[in-house]
Amino acid sequence: MSSPNLLSVKNLSITFAVDNTQRRVIEDLSFTIRRKEILGVVGESGSGKSITSLAVLGLLPKNATASGEILFNGVALSQLSSKQLSDIRGNEIAMIFQEPMSSLNPSMRCGKQVAEILQRHTELKPKEIKKEVLSLFKKVQLPDPDRAYTAYPHELSGGQKQRVVIAIAIACKPKLLIADEPTTALDVTVQKEIIELLKSLQLEYQMSILFISHDLALVSEIVDTVLVMYQGKMIEYGSVQEVFKNPKAEYTRALLYARPSLDQRLKKLPTIKDYLKKSTYTTDIVSTAARKERHASLYAQPPLLEVVALEKWFTSNDGWFRKKVVKAVNKVSFSLYEGETLGLVGESGCGKSTLGNTILQLHRADAGEIFYKGKDITKLSSSELRLLRREIQLIFQDPFASLNPRLTIGEAIIEPMRAHNLYENATQRKIKTLELLERVGLDASHFDRYPHEFSGGQRQRIGIARTIALSPKLIICDESVSALDISVQAQVLNLLNELKDNFGFSYIFISHDLAVVKYMSDQLVVMNNGKVEEIGDADAIYKNPTKEYTKKLINAIPKGI
Repeated sequence: MSSPNLLSVKNLSITFAVDNTQRRVIEDLSFTIRRKEILGVVGESGSGKSITSLAVLGLLPKNATASGEILFNGVALSQLSSKQLSDIRGNEIAMIFQEPMSSLNPSMRCGKQVAEILQRHTELKPKEIKKEVLSLFKKVQLPDPDRAYTAYPHELSGGQKQRVVIAIAIACKPKLLIADEPTTALDVTVQKEIIELLKSLQLEYQMSILFISHDLALVSEIVDTVLVMYQGKMIEYGSVQEVFKNPKAEYTRALLYARPSLDQRLKKLPTIKDYLKKSTYTTDIVSTAARKERHASLYAQPPLLEVVALEKWFTSNDGWFRKKVVKAVNKVSFSLYEGETLGLVGESGCGKSTLGNTILQLHRADAGEIFYKGKDITKLSSSELRLLRREIQLIFQDPFASLNPRLTIGEAIIEPMRAHNLYENATQRKIKTLELLERVGLDASHFDRYPHEFSGGQRQRIGIARTIALSPKLIICDESVSALDISVQAQVLNLLNELKDNFGFSYIFISHDLAVVKYMSDQLVVMNNGKVEEIGDADAIYKNPTKEYTKKLINAIPKGI
């Protein structure tokens, strides 16, 4: 009789050799995945979630040493040859990676990338392979399978690319599917579609799934069992009901508290460290009366920014001698007041980032007006625009991509000061940079380090320090916390609010995460297909959305158990 367990991990420990020292990243980890079970692995970045999945696949780096036992279908994977392991990977154990663009070959058509797996692991003929790929594309609900077959990855949306990655993963009907943060960069509606797709495929193929995520509410909607990890160790392990309804570990409770509440507005989001310390943990709630009083003061002043009937068009080729015009921003109007956070939310492709870039004048508007402090900035000269960019700044989604890997972070923060001739000399700029590092929760010892030496949360803090180095009045945050885990996200959101209070910043906060936008925002703008779908007080819109599109976005937010 075969074991009910498809995968058994027993006393797994993983050590990395770094600069003649041994660093233990996984310590004595044991868990099982039953046949047809979905196991969720949750924890902060650096807790060991992904490295555990790589150990299962036999893909640990050369400087890593593993001990313990990993049994798949009763077979010890460590006893297999490289060829035997290669035969299992992609065939019996498959993986969906976090970032589809980096896991797809940009120079290869999508259909060919799925066909490769079938060529490697099946005896199908070329015509049969193409038929099977198109069938897989239908199964993962790509809207136009024939187009997707011949398309390159950059020609597809984020959600469509992730569906291609899922098609590759399920091509050989694996027994175990490892999904490593498969929805992190996707908007809430696409995320919900991907989760429902994985559920349906799991039932159809009778697969087991190892689902890795830092989003506990999302995990609770798909998994049967939960494993909570912290610093390479198991903190809690049990059924989804046990772990989320009655968590035994303080750390698990801290993870659950770090997510912005949809029902009440806290003055400060509790981070995991706050919760574990207890002494610094607070649940002070912003009352409706206090919020109303603050808004009365905010909106009594003239607006800092007025966007009036703004339009931005893009033209693309649509076959021989035909041009297709896409209105990315279509007659958008709103006002932003000094000290206010305006949330901008909508699905990918709705025009949020294009609107932000047009306000920054990185795109020139095709119609409409943008008044900043009463002056129409769409008519500014190049030299006037240069001065404007001191006052309107941007915090990017990916802090690593926006930092020069060849510059130390001290040099990266000094660079915009030098470009705008701020402060008298290099010494004064360095003093200011050290102040900024301390302000964003870093210290002087970080000045001479390079971006690759920092975690994602630290790099985002560096990006914030670089942005506020010019003392701007308006900051556009474009998906600036979407790639961060729950606790780091809470730290960065608290920091942005603290800086706003201390320096009087105004924010346009762009995100696909409605829970985060609602927490941060005074006013909310919902965008759909380049147009404003709904606009008003953030809390009022969440409680009583008037448009079906807004209701769809709210309903797609993972609510958890």
